[in-house]
Amino acid sequence: MRVNLTVNGRPQEADDVWEGESLLYVLRERLGLPGSKNACEQGECGSCTVRLDGVPVCACLVAAGQAEGREVVTVEGLAEYARQRSSGDAGDTPDLAPIQQAFIDAGAVQCGFCTPGLLVAADEMLEHNPDPSDADIREALSGNLCRCTGYEKIMDAVRLAAARQQEAV
Repeated sequence: MRVNLTVNGRPQEADDVWEGESLLYVLRERLGLPGSKNACEQGECGSCTVRLDGVPVCACLVAAGQAEGREVVTVEGLAEYARQRSSGDAGDTPDLAPIQQAFIDAGAVQCGFCTPGLLVAADEMLEHNPDPSDADIREALSGNLCRCTGYEKIMDAVRLAAARQQEAV
């Protein structure tokens, strides 16, 4: 079957998709977007988190056909998605989304395997809750596992992104 979807703001088409193929497989192998990671394949780790019509989902659990006609935002598209939300053009914002820059600045990136899912989940939470409590952050990231950190740097990064977002208002 053929699947037509919008990925990171661009129309995409994947041909010869079989019925049991996951959205994660289509993104990584057919569309060349390797940012979302294939780890548990059971929706337990969050490494494959993307936004499907704005909602964070584990791409490993979504059949590719379910994405027909829908919008997907991956970690590769976070900066563009942030630009669209702020109504800015490409010339007035950096190449990274604010949450991506905060992860770098706070030293929240370790091996990087969990990072894409954490970024997508944190970005979605900050879009709807620009002044989150620590409990809010923990809840938003609860579906994402990281083996390298004690999560404190990740929490610091989300707090930093929230603070910067508040300053920009």
